[in-house]
Amino acid sequence: MEILELIREPWPWYIAGPLVGLTVPALLIIGNKAFGISASLRHTCAMCLPANIKFFKYDWKKEIWNMFFVFGILLGGVIAYSFLSNPNPIIIDGNLQTELAGYGITEIYGMLPEQLFSWESLFTLKGFFMMVVGGFFIGFGSRYAGGCTSGHAISGLSNLQLPSLIATCCFFIGGLIMANIILPFILSL
Repeated sequence: MEILELIREPWPWYIAGPLVGLTVPALLIIGNKAFGISASLRHTCAMCLPANIKFFKYDWKKEIWNMFFVFGILLGGVIAYSFLSNPNPIIIDGNLQTELAGYGITEIYGMLPEQLFSWESLFTLKGFFMMVVGGFFIGFGSRYAGGCTSGHAISGLSNLQLPSLIATCCFFIGGLIMANIILPFILSL
């Protein structure tokens, strides 16, 4: 098998999972750093907005590694999208297609339906709730919980932190409520 073919195919859980899991001890052993993404927003604000706000008054230069880590994720996503994308349409289960069609979502060609995630839909009530209100809740929630899903579910749980277990349980419960109760309501607007 060619290396490019290997990279393009989905990796099985028993390979991808340990690779993600080994990131946590590697960061701890190499630099005594905790894995997480949401802290990069705080570092960006502290770097770009040197205001007299207590939350942003710290030595962000010690955490510059996190900015490179996030930049690497962004760059990896751009490379994967540009060179490793599957040209075939995404296959969606017929039952889900029928359910989405009931909400007016019929054009699903990429990872995100353009009827929900586009500049045109941003100015609709449905798009505003999906992108602006949803983005606010994600940002607020990750800051209120002291970290995002990657920080708590991957790093916090591997360090046996009780707050991370509680936060991860709440993430899952919130995801179930969102997918089964709130999202159908928003899509019906």
